[in-house]
Amino acid sequence: MTAASGARVEAPESAAGPSDPIRVHPVLPCTLVLVGLMGAGKSSIGRRLAQRLGVDFVDADAEIEAAAGRTIPEIFQELGEPAFRDGERRVIRRLLEDRTPHVLATGGGAFMAPDTREAIKEKGLSLWLKADLDTLFERVARRSNRPLLKTADPKETLRNLMAIRYPVYAEADIVVETRRVPIETTVEKVYQALVAHLNQCHLNQ
Repeated sequence: MTAASGARVEAPESAAGPSDPIRVHPVLPCTLVLVGLMGAGKSSIGRRLAQRLGVDFVDADAEIEAAAGRTIPEIFQELGEPAFRDGERRVIRRLLEDRTPHVLATGGGAFMAPDTREAIKEKGLSLWLKADLDTLFERVARRSNRPLLKTADPKETLRNLMAIRYPVYAEADIVVETRRVPIETTVEKVYQALVAHLNQCHLNQ
């Protein structure tokens, strides 16, 4: 059983800053899976967190594109969303089973699949990067490669996705609220939440 079996931790509103004394990094006992909606910062935060933890960073979407030989917008257009979701499930399970513990950023819909959620609970530790609607929309509006937002009202589409997905994301082992702050501040907050969770798991053993 992995660290995911420990008590669920919600990050406090404030966390220690990067200027605190240097600490020994925790040993990551299993893959840390970042979940959340598009624009939550899973890739940008994940890369910096992995570097800090001394482990690899893997982007599930990039792995899916490599396996399919197509970009994600092309997969949606040429094969449809069901084919994308099927490939997503297979790729994430492979990454959880075949790689040493790492930081894994997943697409916004990955955690919605019950079998993928179960695989993450069994093999990994999930962390939800939670953000409000305005923050998310401000971020995703800068890019045009979001197939699910190619609608007449993308902000309303994003709002609807939040209503559907947030109750499921809330099943994650750790929840961290992200704000409009420098990315290193958020990385520190995520790091502190991870440390708190691992410490709590150790105490519960």
